[in-house]
Amino acid sequence: MRSGGRRAALLGTILFVGAGVIAVRAPAQTPPATAPAWKLIWSDEFNGPNGSAVDSSKWVTETGGGGFGNNELEYYTSRLENASQQNGSLVIKVVEEKYTGLDGVSRNYTSARLKTQGKFSQAYGRFEARIKIPRGQGIWPAFWMLGNDIDKPGWPACGEIDIMENIGKEPTLVHGTIHGPGYSGGKGIGSPYALPDDQSFADDFHIFAVEWEPNAIRFYVDDHLYATRTPADLPKGTKWVYDHPFFVLLNVAVGGYWPGNPDSSTVFPQTMLVDYVRVYSRASSQATNSVQH
Repeated sequence: MRSGGRRAALLGTILFVGAGVIAVRAPAQTPPATAPAWKLIWSDEFNGPNGSAVDSSKWVTETGGGGFGNNELEYYTSRLENASQQNGSLVIKVVEEKYTGLDGVSRNYTSARLKTQGKFSQAYGRFEARIKIPRGQGIWPAFWMLGNDIDKPGWPACGEIDIMENIGKEPTLVHGTIHGPGYSGGKGIGSPYALPDDQSFADDFHIFAVEWEPNAIRFYVDDHLYATRTPADLPKGTKWVYDHPFFVLLNVAVGGYWPGNPDSSTVFPQTMLVDYVRVYSRASSQATNSVQH
């Protein structure tokens, strides 16, 4: 989830005029010649009792309202009001309310941010989630990954893979992006994907995924391959940092440099529904490259 700014690197049939988007669907790319068979390594189907918290053996609930480097407006809480299981889905709810955390920070919106850091991480494989995103100006849902060594070199040297991001003012678009040293924030290397016929992503569930191997990361929406990142895409003199385990994050931010703030058109509360998150490795691999604690 980028730290400020808007990327300029776009591929496919998306054409920008100023801040507006003209045209639509990114063209299909040719998939790998031999599609790998996948073995499920880790998952959460969110089938707990209605109103229950997420599985604490799988997820860490991150809290705070410091803006997360993006000038965001939400306070992430650990309350069931902001993240719970309901009817077989994870529900992340964004609420417009005055909230002051134990750190003394006050915000006018609450939401949730979940991560598998310290619980599960993996290098390479297929990472996918079936999600129905929220909608509205200033709403910023994301399904993404960070390098599990973030506490050592820090961000962006640890690497970041944004499997899906959407900003509410672009209801028909999602973005898949990588960030690393020398190509982070507004310089992240990404591509958009648009649904056909001006459909909005918030109207239904969609499957967002990456297939990641040592020198390639492929981005999919509903099994449509729309972008492939390799070391050849990096700016000269920068480093490919996608060679170690990453952990998974799910969150909905409010406001920030990229989406802008909510306005009078934004309706609250908003919810992101996550049917499942699943992580696979190649069935033929001798090792899963995964770390479970």
